[in-house]
Amino acid sequence: MTEQQETFIAHLIELRDRLIRALLALVIVFVCLMPWAGDIYDILAKPMMDTLPAGTNMIATGVVTPFFVPVKVTMMVAFVFALPWVLYQAWAFIAPGLYAHEKRLALPLVLGSTLLFLIGMAFCYFFVFGMVFKFIAEFAPKSIVPAPDIEQYLSFVMSMFIAFGITFEVPVAVILMVKAGLVDVAKLREARPYVIVGAFVIAAVVTPPDVVSQFMLAVPMCLLYELGIILANMMSRPSPQQEAAADYVPPSLEDMDKELDRIEADEKRGGQG
Repeated sequence: MTEQQETFIAHLIELRDRLIRALLALVIVFVCLMPWAGDIYDILAKPMMDTLPAGTNMIATGVVTPFFVPVKVTMMVAFVFALPWVLYQAWAFIAPGLYAHEKRLALPLVLGSTLLFLIGMAFCYFFVFGMVFKFIAEFAPKSIVPAPDIEQYLSFVMSMFIAFGITFEVPVAVILMVKAGLVDVAKLREARPYVIVGAFVIAAVVTPPDVVSQFMLAVPMCLLYELGIILANMMSRPSPQQEAAADYVPPSLEDMDKELDRIEADEKRGGQG
C-alpha cells in the first residue's frame, strides 16, 4: 500500500511540474507579446475593417473594454504559440504509461488534431470572415452606418474559430471510431447522405444566419468526412504479412501422415540404391 501511495504521489508531483512548465511558457509568450497587444487586435479585426465604409471604426461601449479585449486576444495568440510546448509536456506525462502500439497511434493523432484545429482557424480567418462580412455589408440598408462593438466582435470571432476548429477535427473522429471498433468503413460510406444533411443542420445552428457562412462550414465538413474515410480505410487495411498469415491454412493430420510416409519411402529407395 505504501509503494502505491508513493507512486501516486510521484505522478502528482510530475503532473504539477508539467503544468508549471506549460503555464510558465504561456506566461512568457504572453508577456513578450503584450507590447503589441493593440496591433494583434488590429490584425484580428482586419477582415471586418476591410468591409466597413471609409472612415468608420469599431466602438467600445465599456470603460475598460479597450484594454481588456486586446489582452484577451493576445492571450489567445500566446496560447497558440505556446501550444507545441504545452502538447509536449502532456505527451511526456502520458507516454510512459502507453504501450508501443498506443504510442504509434496516439502521437500522430495528437499532432494531427492540433494541426487540423489550427488549419480550421486559419481557413475561417483568411476565407470565411472576408466573405461573411462582405455579404453582411452589402445586405445592410444604406441608411445605417455599421459600427461594431469590439467585445461583441471578439465573441463572434471566438465562436467561429471554435466552430471551424472543431469541424476540421472530423477526420480524427472518424479514425478514432474505426480504430475503436465502433463502426467500420463500409457503414461510414453508407451514412454519407445522413452526414451531409447533418453537416448543413449543424452549420445552420453554429454559424450566423447567412447562407455564405453556413455553406462554407458544411462543405468542408463533408469533404473532411470523406478524407477521414480514406485515412481510416488506409489505416485499417492489413499489411502483406497479416494477409499472408490470414491466407495460411495449417496442414491437417492426414496430410502430415501422408508427407511422412512419402519421406520414409524416399529414404528406403535411396538406401536400396
